[in-house]
Amino acid sequence: MKVIKVKSLLPIRLDKYLMEQFPALNIGKLNKALRENKIKLNGKKQPLSTRVCAGDEIKLFILDEQLEPTPQKVEGPSFLNASFPAEVIYEDDFVLIANKPAGVAVMDEKTPDTLINRVLLYLYQKQTWTPGESETPALCHRLDTGTAGLVIVAKTSKAEALLVQLIRERIIKKRYVCVTFGHPQPAKNILKGYLWKDAQKGKVVVCNKPGADRKAIETHYETMHKSGRFALLKVDLITGRTHQIRAHLASIGCPILGDSKYGNNAINRELKFKYQALCAYELSFPILDYPELQGLSGKTIRAEKPWWYNQMLQHQLK
Repeated sequence: MKVIKVKSLLPIRLDKYLMEQFPALNIGKLNKALRENKIKLNGKKQPLSTRVCAGDEIKLFILDEQLEPTPQKVEGPSFLNASFPAEVIYEDDFVLIANKPAGVAVMDEKTPDTLINRVLLYLYQKQTWTPGESETPALCHRLDTGTAGLVIVAKTSKAEALLVQLIRERIIKKRYVCVTFGHPQPAKNILKGYLWKDAQKGKVVVCNKPGADRKAIETHYETMHKSGRFALLKVDLITGRTHQIRAHLASIGCPILGDSKYGNNAINRELKFKYQALCAYELSFPILDYPELQGLSGKTIRAEKPWWYNQMLQHQLK
Protein backbone atom coordinates (compact mmCIF):
# COMPACT_ATOMS: atom_id res chain seq x y z
CA MET A 1 0.00 0.00 0.00
CA LYS A 2 1.15 3.53 -0.82
CA VAL A 3 -0.04 6.64 1.04
CA ILE A 4 0.20 9.88 -0.93
CA LYS A 5 -0.27 13.33 0.55
CA VAL A 6 -1.53 15.67 -2.16
CA LYS A 7 0.69 18.74 -2.58
CA SER A 8 -1.09 20.42 -5.48
CA LEU A 9 -2.16 23.95 -4.54
CA LEU A 10 -4.85 24.02 -7.22
CA PRO A 11 -7.73 21.51 -7.38
CA ILE A 12 -7.00 18.70 -9.84
CA ARG A 13 -8.91 15.58 -10.87
CA LEU A 14 -7.99 12.46 -8.90
CA ASP A 15 -7.20 10.43 -12.04
CA LYS A 16 -5.03 13.16 -13.55
CA TYR A 17 -3.11 13.62 -10.30
CA LEU A 18 -2.40 9.89 -10.00
CA MET A 19 -1.26 9.61 -13.62
CA GLU A 20 1.10 12.54 -13.08
CA GLN A 21 2.57 10.86 -10.01
CA PHE A 22 2.77 7.40 -11.60
CA PRO A 23 3.22 7.57 -15.40
CA ALA A 24 2.77 3.79 -15.70
CA LEU A 25 -0.90 4.19 -14.71
CA ASN A 26 -3.53 4.90 -17.32
CA ILE A 27 -7.26 5.48 -17.14
CA GLY A 28 -8.00 1.79 -17.77
CA LYS A 29 -5.81 0.67 -14.86
CA LEU A 30 -7.29 3.35 -12.62
CA ASN A 31 -10.87 2.36 -13.43
CA LYS A 32 -10.03 -1.28 -12.70
CA ALA A 33 -8.35 -0.38 -9.39
CA LEU A 34 -11.33 1.76 -8.38
CA ARG A 35 -13.78 -1.08 -9.11
CA GLU A 36 -11.66 -3.34 -6.91
CA ASN A 37 -11.69 -0.80 -4.03
CA LYS A 38 -7.94 -0.23 -4.32
CA ILE A 39 -8.12 3.59 -4.35
CA LYS A 40 -9.23 5.54 -1.28
CA LEU A 41 -9.43 9.32 -1.03
CA ASN A 42 -9.48 10.50 2.59
CA GLY A 43 -10.52 7.00 3.61
CA LYS A 44 -13.42 6.64 1.16
CA LYS A 45 -14.01 5.37 -2.36
CA GLN A 46 -14.54 8.39 -4.61
CA PRO A 47 -15.08 8.84 -8.38
CA LEU A 48 -11.93 9.46 -10.41
CA SER A 49 -13.40 12.81 -11.45
CA THR A 50 -13.25 14.04 -7.84
CA ARG A 51 -11.06 17.11 -7.39
CA VAL A 52 -8.20 16.77 -4.94
CA CYS A 53 -6.10 19.51 -3.39
CA ALA A 54 -3.29 20.07 -0.90
CA GLY A 55 -3.66 18.04 2.30
CA ASP A 56 -5.86 15.28 0.85
CA GLU A 57 -4.69 11.72 1.48
CA ILE A 58 -4.79 9.04 -1.20
CA LYS A 59 -4.25 5.36 -0.38
CA LEU A 60 -3.32 3.02 -3.23
CA PHE A 61 -3.62 -0.73 -2.69
CA ILE A 62 -1.71 -1.38 -5.92
CA LEU A 63 1.44 -3.49 -6.38
CA ASP A 64 4.63 -1.47 -6.76
CA GLU A 65 5.41 -3.07 -10.12
CA GLN A 66 2.12 -1.74 -11.52
CA LEU A 67 3.15 1.77 -10.59
CA GLU A 68 6.49 1.69 -12.40
CA PRO A 69 7.06 1.90 -16.18
CA THR A 70 7.98 -1.37 -17.90
CA PRO A 71 11.76 -1.50 -18.26
CA GLN A 72 13.36 -2.06 -21.67
CA LYS A 73 14.81 -5.52 -22.28
CA VAL A 74 18.59 -5.59 -22.08
CA GLU A 75 21.15 -8.08 -23.31
CA GLY A 76 22.98 -10.30 -20.84
CA PRO A 77 22.05 -12.65 -17.98
CA SER A 78 18.32 -13.18 -17.47
CA PHE A 79 18.30 -11.50 -14.04
CA LEU A 80 19.07 -8.18 -15.73
CA ASN A 81 15.60 -8.35 -17.28
CA ALA A 82 13.73 -8.76 -14.01
CA SER A 83 11.19 -5.94 -13.67
CA PHE A 84 12.45 -4.72 -10.30
CA PRO A 85 14.96 -5.58 -7.59
CA ALA A 86 13.44 -7.76 -4.86
CA GLU A 87 11.86 -6.21 -1.80
CA VAL A 88 14.25 -7.39 0.91
CA ILE A 89 12.94 -7.72 4.47
CA TYR A 90 16.11 -9.13 6.06
CA GLU A 91 19.72 -9.55 4.92
CA ASP A 92 23.09 -10.53 6.31
CA ASP A 93 26.26 -12.05 4.82
CA PHE A 94 24.72 -15.52 4.50
CA VAL A 95 20.94 -15.15 4.18
CA LEU A 96 18.38 -12.91 2.53
CA ILE A 97 14.61 -12.93 3.05
CA ALA A 98 12.55 -11.39 0.25
CA ASN A 99 8.88 -10.46 0.11
CA LYS A 100 7.37 -12.04 -3.02
CA PRO A 101 4.35 -10.33 -4.62
CA ALA A 102 1.39 -12.46 -5.68
CA GLY A 103 1.65 -13.33 -9.37
CA VAL A 104 5.46 -13.58 -9.46
CA ALA A 105 6.92 -17.09 -9.76
CA VAL A 106 9.82 -17.93 -7.46
CA MET A 107 11.58 -19.34 -10.53
CA ASP A 108 10.49 -20.04 -14.11
CA GLU A 109 12.52 -20.68 -17.25
CA LYS A 110 9.83 -19.06 -19.41
CA THR A 111 10.20 -15.57 -17.96
CA PRO A 112 13.08 -13.57 -16.51
CA ASP A 113 10.82 -11.76 -14.07
CA THR A 114 10.99 -14.22 -11.18
CA LEU A 115 11.69 -13.77 -7.51
CA ILE A 116 15.15 -15.33 -7.69
CA ASN A 117 16.08 -13.05 -10.59
CA ARG A 118 14.79 -10.04 -8.66
CA VAL A 119 17.01 -11.10 -5.75
CA LEU A 120 20.01 -11.44 -8.05
CA LEU A 121 19.28 -8.01 -9.56
CA TYR A 122 19.06 -6.52 -6.07
CA LEU A 123 22.45 -7.96 -5.06
CA TYR A 124 24.03 -7.05 -8.40
CA GLN A 125 22.89 -3.43 -8.14
CA LYS A 126 24.23 -3.29 -4.57
CA GLN A 127 27.54 -4.57 -5.94
CA THR A 128 27.64 -7.35 -3.34
CA TRP A 129 27.34 -10.18 -5.90
CA THR A 130 28.81 -10.63 -9.39
CA PRO A 131 28.08 -13.62 -11.63
CA GLY A 132 31.00 -16.03 -11.77
CA GLU A 133 32.95 -14.35 -8.98
CA SER A 134 31.00 -15.68 -5.99
CA GLU A 135 28.40 -18.34 -5.22
CA THR A 136 25.01 -17.82 -6.80
CA PRO A 137 22.27 -17.34 -4.18
CA ALA A 138 19.67 -20.13 -4.08
CA LEU A 139 16.06 -20.53 -3.00
CA CYS A 140 15.59 -22.58 0.18
CA HIS A 141 11.86 -23.20 -0.36
CA ARG A 142 9.04 -22.09 -2.63
CA LEU A 143 5.68 -20.36 -2.66
CA ASP A 144 2.93 -20.83 -5.24
CA THR A 145 2.97 -18.13 -7.93
CA GLY A 146 -0.36 -16.74 -6.73
CA THR A 147 0.71 -16.62 -3.07
CA ALA A 148 2.48 -13.57 -1.64
CA GLY A 149 4.96 -13.52 1.18
CA LEU A 150 8.37 -14.30 2.63
CA VAL A 151 10.89 -16.51 0.86
CA ILE A 152 14.32 -17.43 2.25
CA VAL A 153 17.31 -17.21 -0.08
CA ALA A 154 20.74 -18.54 0.91
CA LYS A 155 23.85 -16.69 -0.28
CA THR A 156 26.19 -19.67 0.24
CA SER A 157 25.89 -23.42 -0.29
CA LYS A 158 26.58 -24.04 3.42
CA ALA A 159 23.76 -21.73 4.47
CA GLU A 160 21.49 -23.31 1.87
CA ALA A 161 22.11 -26.83 3.19
CA LEU A 162 21.45 -25.72 6.78
CA LEU A 163 18.27 -23.81 5.96
CA VAL A 164 16.83 -26.56 3.75
CA GLN A 165 17.41 -29.06 6.56
CA LEU A 166 15.77 -26.80 9.16
CA ILE A 167 12.76 -26.31 6.90
CA ARG A 168 12.52 -30.06 6.21
CA GLU A 169 12.61 -30.79 9.95
CA ARG A 170 9.93 -28.10 10.58
CA ILE A 171 12.22 -26.16 12.91
CA ILE A 172 11.53 -22.87 11.13
CA LYS A 173 7.89 -21.96 11.82
CA LYS A 174 5.77 -20.47 9.05
CA ARG A 175 2.62 -18.42 9.61
CA TYR A 176 0.18 -17.25 6.94
CA VAL A 177 -2.84 -14.98 6.75
CA CYS A 178 -5.68 -15.58 4.31
CA VAL A 179 -9.28 -14.73 3.47
CA THR A 180 -11.75 -17.60 3.10
CA PHE A 181 -15.13 -17.62 1.40
CA GLY A 182 -17.16 -18.94 4.31
CA HIS A 183 -16.58 -19.02 8.05
CA PRO A 184 -14.70 -22.08 9.31
CA GLN A 185 -16.42 -24.02 12.08
CA PRO A 186 -15.14 -24.11 14.73
CA ALA A 187 -13.46 -20.71 14.56
CA LYS A 188 -10.17 -22.26 15.66
CA ASN A 189 -9.06 -25.79 14.84
CA ILE A 190 -6.29 -28.24 13.96
CA LEU A 191 -6.92 -29.89 10.60
CA LYS A 192 -5.32 -33.26 9.89
CA GLY A 193 -5.51 -35.50 6.87
CA TYR A 194 -3.60 -36.99 3.96
CA LEU A 195 -2.68 -35.33 0.69
CA TRP A 196 -2.70 -37.14 -2.64
CA LYS A 197 -1.24 -35.43 -5.69
CA ASP A 198 -3.10 -35.76 -8.99
CA ALA A 199 -0.23 -35.04 -11.38
CA GLN A 200 -2.43 -35.11 -14.49
CA LYS A 201 -4.70 -32.34 -13.21
CA GLY A 202 -1.97 -30.46 -11.36
CA LYS A 203 -4.03 -30.55 -8.16
CA VAL A 204 -3.97 -32.24 -4.77
CA VAL A 205 -6.78 -34.04 -2.97
CA VAL A 206 -7.28 -34.14 0.81
CA CYS A 207 -8.16 -37.61 2.09
CA ASN A 208 -9.26 -38.75 5.56
CA LYS A 209 -7.34 -42.04 5.55
CA PRO A 210 -3.75 -42.99 4.75
CA GLY A 211 -2.99 -44.80 1.51
CA ALA A 212 -0.53 -45.27 -1.32
CA ASP A 213 1.16 -41.99 -2.34
CA ARG A 214 -0.68 -40.08 0.40
CA LYS A 215 1.29 -37.80 2.70
CA ALA A 216 0.18 -36.76 6.18
CA ILE A 217 -0.70 -33.07 6.56
CA GLU A 218 -1.48 -30.82 9.53
CA THR A 219 -2.79 -27.27 9.35
CA HIS A 220 -3.64 -25.00 12.29
CA TYR A 221 -6.02 -22.09 11.72
CA GLU A 222 -7.62 -19.38 13.84
CA THR A 223 -10.30 -16.90 12.78
CA MET A 224 -9.23 -13.32 13.48
CA HIS A 225 -12.08 -11.38 11.88
CA LYS A 226 -15.31 -11.88 9.93
CA SER A 227 -16.79 -9.60 7.30
CA GLY A 228 -19.98 -10.65 5.55
CA ARG A 229 -19.37 -13.86 3.64
CA PHE A 230 -15.63 -13.90 4.39
CA ALA A 231 -13.29 -14.73 7.25
CA LEU A 232 -9.74 -13.54 7.92
CA LEU A 233 -7.58 -16.36 9.28
CA LYS A 234 -4.08 -16.83 10.55
CA VAL A 235 -2.70 -20.23 9.63
CA ASP A 236 0.28 -22.09 11.06
CA LEU A 237 1.73 -24.49 8.54
CA ILE A 238 2.97 -27.59 10.36
CA THR A 239 3.65 -29.74 7.31
CA GLY A 240 4.60 -27.99 4.07
CA ARG A 241 3.00 -29.93 1.23
CA THR A 242 2.05 -28.71 -2.24
CA HIS A 243 -1.06 -26.47 -2.11
CA GLN A 244 -1.65 -27.67 1.45
CA ILE A 245 -3.39 -24.62 2.93
CA ARG A 246 -5.46 -24.01 -0.18
CA ALA A 247 -6.67 -27.61 -0.46
CA HIS A 248 -7.13 -28.18 3.28
CA LEU A 249 -9.36 -25.12 3.78
CA ALA A 250 -11.30 -25.90 0.62
CA SER A 251 -11.91 -29.43 1.95
CA ILE A 252 -13.87 -28.00 4.90
CA GLY A 253 -15.97 -25.80 2.64
CA CYS A 254 -13.98 -22.57 3.14
CA PRO A 255 -11.82 -22.02 0.05
CA ILE A 256 -9.42 -19.11 -0.13
CA LEU A 257 -10.73 -16.03 -1.94
CA GLY A 258 -9.10 -15.68 -5.37
CA ASP A 259 -8.06 -19.34 -5.62
CA SER A 260 -8.97 -20.45 -9.14
CA LYS A 261 -7.90 -24.05 -8.60
CA TYR A 262 -9.67 -24.94 -5.35
CA GLY A 263 -11.96 -21.96 -4.81
CA ASN A 264 -15.25 -20.42 -5.95
CA ASN A 265 -14.59 -18.83 -9.34
CA ALA A 266 -17.94 -17.03 -9.42
CA ILE A 267 -16.97 -15.13 -6.25
CA ASN A 268 -13.44 -14.58 -7.57
CA ARG A 269 -14.85 -12.99 -10.71
CA GLU A 270 -17.39 -10.95 -8.76
CA LEU A 271 -14.65 -9.37 -6.65
CA LYS A 272 -12.03 -9.45 -9.43
CA PHE A 273 -9.47 -11.41 -7.41
CA LYS A 274 -6.83 -12.68 -9.83
CA TYR A 275 -4.64 -14.34 -7.17
CA GLN A 276 -5.45 -16.09 -3.92
CA ALA A 277 -5.75 -13.96 -0.78
CA LEU A 278 -2.99 -15.91 0.92
CA CYS A 279 0.24 -14.46 2.31
CA ALA A 280 3.21 -16.09 4.08
CA TYR A 281 3.77 -13.15 6.40
CA GLU A 282 5.85 -14.53 9.29
CA LEU A 283 8.92 -16.75 9.76
CA SER A 284 10.09 -17.67 13.27
CA PHE A 285 13.58 -18.99 13.92
CA PRO A 286 14.66 -20.79 17.11
CA ILE A 287 17.99 -20.24 18.85
CA LEU A 288 20.57 -21.49 16.33
CA ASP A 289 24.21 -22.48 16.97
CA TYR A 290 25.40 -22.33 13.35
CA PRO A 291 27.74 -19.39 12.61
CA GLU A 292 26.06 -18.86 9.22
CA LEU A 293 22.63 -18.41 10.86
CA GLN A 294 23.50 -16.33 13.91
CA GLY A 295 21.83 -13.28 12.42
CA LEU A 296 18.47 -15.09 12.43
CA SER A 297 18.87 -16.89 15.74
CA GLY A 298 15.77 -16.37 17.90
CA LYS A 299 14.25 -13.84 15.51
CA THR A 300 10.78 -13.52 13.99
CA ILE A 301 10.68 -11.89 10.55
CA ARG A 302 7.41 -10.37 9.34
CA ALA A 303 6.25 -8.91 6.04
CA GLU A 304 3.84 -6.02 5.68
CA LYS A 305 0.25 -7.25 5.69
CA PRO A 306 -1.25 -7.49 2.17
CA TRP A 307 -3.76 -4.90 0.93
CA TRP A 308 -6.77 -7.18 1.40
CA TYR A 309 -5.96 -7.58 5.12
CA ASN A 310 -7.02 -4.02 5.94
CA GLN A 311 -10.01 -4.27 3.62
CA MET A 312 -11.27 -7.17 5.72
CA LEU A 313 -10.77 -5.27 8.98
CA GLN A 314 -12.65 -2.29 7.52
CA HIS A 315 -15.48 -4.52 6.19
CA GLN A 316 -14.79 -3.46 2.61
CA LEU A 317 -14.80 -7.14 1.63
CA LYS A 318 -18.10 -8.66 2.56
